[in-house]
Amino acid sequence: MGLTFETADWREHRMTYAKPFEALETDAEEVAVVADALAFLRDADVLPEADYDRKRFEAFRRGVGDGLEIPWTAICPRMQRLIWAINAIRRPRRMVAAGVFCGFTFLCNAGAAAGPGAVYEAEDLVGVEIKPDEAARAERNVRRIDPTGCAHIVAADAVAFCRDYEGPIDLLYLDADGTAETGKGVYLDILEAALPKLSSGALVLAHNSINCASRLSKYLSFVRGGRQLRQSVNVCLDPEGLEVSIKR
Repeated sequence: MGLTFETADWREHRMTYAKPFEALETDAEEVAVVADALAFLRDADVLPEADYDRKRFEAFRRGVGDGLEIPWTAICPRMQRLIWAINAIRRPRRMVAAGVFCGFTFLCNAGAAAGPGAVYEAEDLVGVEIKPDEAARAERNVRRIDPTGCAHIVAADAVAFCRDYEGPIDLLYLDADGTAETGKGVYLDILEAALPKLSSGALVLAHNSINCASRLSKYLSFVRGGRQLRQSVNVCLDPEGLEVSIKR
């Protein structure tokens, strides 16, 4: 069931983690790469369309580039654009992001509905971070972008949070770490806890589908197996990767 989208340069397209806004290519090149990825997801029936408001995205990017506490991130600019665009196209009313660190990756998801450049209104956009000090920093960052409180951070274990979450989940983003033994393998635990809450057609985005593929082997087999998720695409824009899956 699994499909793969690859850019010609994904192996070489490497960012400096401490420089999240450093340009790695021209704007036109970035736009074209992401457009190809979105078209692939549309043709695979994962997204309903491939178009998004590029001017609104640029407004979002300017907003997150000013005054936020971002010590480092593994989300390169083209991946940032892809994640924002997926949310802008799918427009999840309720989104849960597991493992948000300083909040940057959470904002890449939530920014389509919160803060500068927002293109729709959501009901609940929540980032889950198990470390209280990191959760507090992420919340400070989010508050700079979204004064409404629709987007917010909680300090919690993502498995327990998803298990107890009351509302439906329209998009689940996975970027958490488990124990030293499990690492990114905790994605499967989080997904299994969230499955009963995922709406029909809900998207599941899993970062590190390439560089952590060995730790994610059981997760990737699950989402590509075709039972609970009807399609899954490994989007290879850089050496990190993003697995994009859709629930039946």
